[in-house]
Amino acid sequence: MNSPPDSAGTAPESVVLRDGTALPALGMGTWKMGERAAQRGAEVAALRRGLELGLTVIDTAEMYADGGSERVVGEALAGLREQAFVVTKVLPSNASRTGTLAACERSLERLRVEAIDLYLLHWRGSHPLAETLEAFAALLRAGKIRRWGVSNFDVADLRELGALPGGAACAANQVYYALSERGVEVQLLPWHAAHGVVTMAYCPLDEGRLLGHRALAGVARRHGATAAQVALAWLLRRPGTIVIPKSGRVAGVEENAAARGLRLDADDLAQLDAAFPPPARKRPLAMI
Repeated sequence: MNSPPDSAGTAPESVVLRDGTALPALGMGTWKMGERAAQRGAEVAALRRGLELGLTVIDTAEMYADGGSERVVGEALAGLREQAFVVTKVLPSNASRTGTLAACERSLERLRVEAIDLYLLHWRGSHPLAETLEAFAALLRAGKIRRWGVSNFDVADLRELGALPGGAACAANQVYYALSERGVEVQLLPWHAAHGVVTMAYCPLDEGRLLGHRALAGVARRHGATAAQVALAWLLRRPGTIVIPKSGRVAGVEENAAARGLRLDADDLAQLDAAFPPPARKRPLAMI
């Protein structure tokens, strides 16, 4: 997993978790969904359309809109639960042993599901990792979650995690990764590859900042594509990486889904590397 992408820009169709579960390399994020009641119908429709298109990984968190995002996902899953792979996250402030158990129950209720497919610690906080792992283990035994992972963990964090009882079972690490945020390529992605940890790339469009960039526009014109599709296709080349762009519109989800068919050639990749040079040394982990 997470081996270097090939020079032809071919995108893998799926990513395999350490337990053998195969997931599509392109999923859907939900950050900022659930914040406005007037947009709820459009957001639900967007997620349901994504499921129809095979974007079955849906990522959310208890933090997003103070649970509102999970409620949107729960509504979108009505009648479609078996088609979706649901990811949500516990806040660090809730990540004590008892706090994690309670937070998970609240997320299950908002999501209207019996089990969470992948439960992540959103970032490191003051509660010891050992307590969070104890809670994850209890939730696994109870059938409330099916796998667990982390988010915004750098190599040192993952090493500390892996040294704890049960810590080597971490399924995924969700990190900020985009053309304009490539710092994870130096040490973190190779560590993921060596330890069977799937990368989940959030903010793959750099919160929209990539959409107006000249380099992406030039590549997009040559392929009859959009800048967003170029940015996503660039990430989708990397094996072992699940990319989770967010769109609250059906048209946006359809645009994102079409990135799966875009194949970047050597000239495209060279142009993008020139505009967004790969890092020469490790950088602090980017977060939002």
